[in-house]
Amino acid sequence: MSEPANILITGASSGLGAALARIYARPGARLFLSARSKERLDDVAKDCRARGGAVETTLLDVIDRQAMADWILAADLVAPLDLVIANAGISAGSHKGEEESDDQTRAVFATNVDGVLNTLLPILPGMRRRKSGQVAIMSSLAGFRGMAQSPAYCASKAAERVLGEGLRLRLRPEGVRVSVICPGFVRTPLTDRNNFTMPFLMEVERAASIIKLGLALNRGRISFPGPLVFAVWLLSLLPHRVSDALLGRSWK
Repeated sequence: MSEPANILITGASSGLGAALARIYARPGARLFLSARSKERLDDVAKDCRARGGAVETTLLDVIDRQAMADWILAADLVAPLDLVIANAGISAGSHKGEEESDDQTRAVFATNVDGVLNTLLPILPGMRRRKSGQVAIMSSLAGFRGMAQSPAYCASKAAERVLGEGLRLRLRPEGVRVSVICPGFVRTPLTDRNNFTMPFLMEVERAASIIKLGLALNRGRISFPGPLVFAVWLLSLLPHRVSDALLGRSWK
């Protein structure tokens, strides 16, 4: 399995984005990293360069459609992209009893759904012309069932997952690979704010290793950890009156 040489990652300043940047950094690799935090992004870039990778950083927000297109197309012109990871995402309303405001709900969809579109749509025509390349969408196991503490987040991740599954089928005959990443709870700044029990909480470095292997194997869906994947699958099979009762009880 040859590793991708030219890699673009959004939301690369912390969490899974930063861990993926570090794990892909090596001599011969060229990384294009974006985020909104200059200080944290600079720290990640420094680590990646220490591992031998060439790194270019850009400060931008994935909701800026034109800026994203300009950045991605410029990167692809410099070094045709082998792998694009649409990682940037935000959450809201993860505390028990906390309501998602209207503004939070719209912000979650703008970043998690529009942000993915702003990442993928500019690069796909070039990959289709080359008949090569891979894109990965950072969804979540939360995208398999709406949860009371974060309905907008769950819905946005469901949209990402279904989009990726459809694109995989559509683009496979053209040589473009699409993978959807569905982690469970991973220790990142996004989950640090949660005030509820997170079963099978995984360290970010371990999660990044699983994702890298899954992408190398061209898996359509990279879901982990196994016990939580099984629990989510089982929950999705239950009648709604049963799953509603179970999930509603956990929210009180």
